[in-house]
Amino acid sequence: MIRKTIAYASLIFFSFLFLAPFYWMISTALKSDDEILQYPPKWIPDVLHWENFGNAWMSQPFNLYLENSLTVTILTTIGQLISSSLVAYGFARFTFKGRDFLFMVVLATMMIPWEVTMIPLYMEFNYLGWINTLKPLIVPSFFGSAFYIFLMRQFILTIPRELDEAARIDGAGSFQIYARIIMPLMMPALILVSVFNILGTWNDYLGPLIFLNDQSQYTLTLGLAQFKGMYEVEATGLMAVTFLISLPPLLLFFLAQRYIVDNSAGVAIK
Repeated sequence: MIRKTIAYASLIFFSFLFLAPFYWMISTALKSDDEILQYPPKWIPDVLHWENFGNAWMSQPFNLYLENSLTVTILTTIGQLISSSLVAYGFARFTFKGRDFLFMVVLATMMIPWEVTMIPLYMEFNYLGWINTLKPLIVPSFFGSAFYIFLMRQFILTIPRELDEAARIDGAGSFQIYARIIMPLMMPALILVSVFNILGTWNDYLGPLIFLNDQSQYTLTLGLAQFKGMYEVEATGLMAVTFLISLPPLLLFFLAQRYIVDNSAGVAIK
């Protein structure tokens, strides 16, 4: 009983600790400008200013930013699912000279931080004339991701080869096996990859900051940064829009957490 009490008390304490910043964000978004500057700070506003959300959203073209973010997120997710699954299928089902070495090279790219390749990528995209467009954020996803390739390859290895052989007897080619057998059976892994990619792309700030200059191409994260000026920060608008932007990832995580936990553990074991 004592051990359980300590365990539950610790969980409750750390839950409040992690929820406190989120509560402070909502509280600040509902405050008036005078209450934000009060010291000691007030955790509960005297009057809830719900209009702050609408005013903050309309203070900038966030509808356009939302459209750009959705475009980038959807297209990159589609690109990663197609390209990474194809490469993973090749590594898992085909035997060719240098296959294991190439797979190790792919995994080795995971150790290269994005900050190292940032300048070469900028120079390359600038040569192609893609700077200040959404292409640098979308096109690379159609060439796969090392982590997603590894994750899908491990999942495909658990699918019995007898299914492939039975399909070949019925006259199916390699691509038909991939499209009609492997992809449907990979649905849990595809959902997991989709969730990871959506969360990463939706919250990406450095990529759009480097490649986008025109405000009409901004994503939500760049639009959010506009609340911070040179001499002051518009805290109410910043917190209000931050809350609105954080809702889709939170909802997505709660809806897909079963796939995230089950498939991450499953792939690691397999």
